Amino acid sequence: MTQLTGRPILEAPGELGARPGLSALLAGVRTALLGLCAVTVPVLGLWVVTPYADGGASGALRLVAALWLLGHGAPVLRGAAEAPLTVTPLLLGLLAVGQLARTAGRVTARSAGRPGRGGAPAVWAGYCAVACGVVVQCAGPGDFRARVLPDLVAVALVAGLAVAAGARGCGAAGAVTGLLERGLARLPGPLRPVGGAPVVRAAVLAAGSGLLAAGGLVVAGAAVLATVGSSGAPEVFTGGPAAVVGVLLVSLALLPNAVLWGAAYALGPGFAAGEGTVVSPARTVLGPVPDFPLFALLPEPGAGGWRLVVCVLPALAGVVPGLLLGRAAAFGGGRAAGRAGPRAPWPLPATAAAALAAALLAGVAAAGLGGLSGGAVAAGRMAWLGPVPWWTGLAATAWVAAVATPTALLTRFRLLRPAAGRGPLAPRALALPARRGALLLRARAHAAVTRLSGTPAGTPDGAAGADGAGPAR
Repeated sequence: MTQLTGRPILEAPGELGARPGLSALLAGVRTALLGLCAVTVPVLGLWVVTPYADGGASGALRLVAALWLLGHGAPVLRGAAEAPLTVTPLLLGLLAVGQLARTAGRVTARSAGRPGRGGAPAVWAGYCAVACGVVVQCAGPGDFRARVLPDLVAVALVAGLAVAAGARGCGAAGAVTGLLERGLARLPGPLRPVGGAPVVRAAVLAAGSGLLAAGGLVVAGAAVLATVGSSGAPEVFTGGPAAVVGVLLVSLALLPNAVLWGAAYALGPGFAAGEGTVVSPARTVLGPVPDFPLFALLPEPGAGGWRLVVCVLPALAGVVPGLLLGRAAAFGGGRAAGRAGPRAPWPLPATAAAALAAALLAGVAAAGLGGLSGGAVAAGRMAWLGPVPWWTGLAATAWVAAVATPTALLTRFRLLRPAAGRGPLAPRALALPARRGALLLRARAHAAVTRLSGTPAGTPDGAAGADGAGPAR
């Protein structure tokens, strides 16, 4: 779909290909148009097959523009009352950011070493040019109306971050590691985990993955319970095949939001489903909610205490970070540090400091993602849905720290404890088990080959034979 006659769409050949700035600008335009097409095709398809559509093609295109802007975190006004609509469909946002980062990385790699400016800034400019057209098309009166300045700022910010990450490529991970290294270097000597920035980053990613997995399990369990205990289909499923497909597509776009809400539920603070409501394992207070499939997954008020079992899931999310940090503490910063020579194991305070740093960063990420997953769908009591960011961040920090810190200390102790009849293993001995195993396998393979060739296993290559006449043939 992105190529015609072997050339990418909007990829200028000939003299335009010699102008990297213009080529990168067109690449940004193409990326934005492809994202719009990903939203336009299902919306227009549903409009075509709907027997009695409420509006014409212009209304469907306005809906396309509103969904594309919402996917970038841009606020939209809905209806004649101009009710705020700020919930970001995170699946659309992930697709847009991923495609834009990929385009920026490809353009940067192609323009490396070529004269002239352009590259990533031109990709960003082309993407924002399309965003200006979308905002203008959606700014007039209608069912959905864009807020010009906030929407442009939101799209420009998201596009800038995606382009910067794509242009740096693998260097983005290196930049994060460098920031962590500088932050850890400011700690006092006994609390400083030497060379621990890469391991702390890996621990944060492991903790985040565990929390997301916990949220996914909560959503899947709620879906199973809702399906088993349901007495009938929601009313939104009674409007014909087009309505069913439309509701399912919207639910799919909001599925990452639901996973983040499930993670906040498992952490303990839960989330809100409207003003004055709370949905958590401890208690559930609900009011009237829209007739939408994802809201059908909400637990009933006064549900049994067995729902507290889901609080075990965040505890499991802290085990892997603790194992990673404990192993790094025993190796003095990990196996990678052994390339520059063996290092002494981290002290106990430094190991605990690394675990607390990973927990703090995981909490910051949980707070940010919790804030992105929520928003308003109307005025009044539906002005806020989703987790409370700072409560979610505090709970994530507490859970990861409470589990990862003792796990890291116990893992370090287990790897450094004295073996039976011997003293404690040195860091160099800990760092070279794989090398010893490789040398042993190599020696056994050499012995097997020499036996098959008729050469005694103890005779080195090129040594004299038993009669002293020269090497064995």
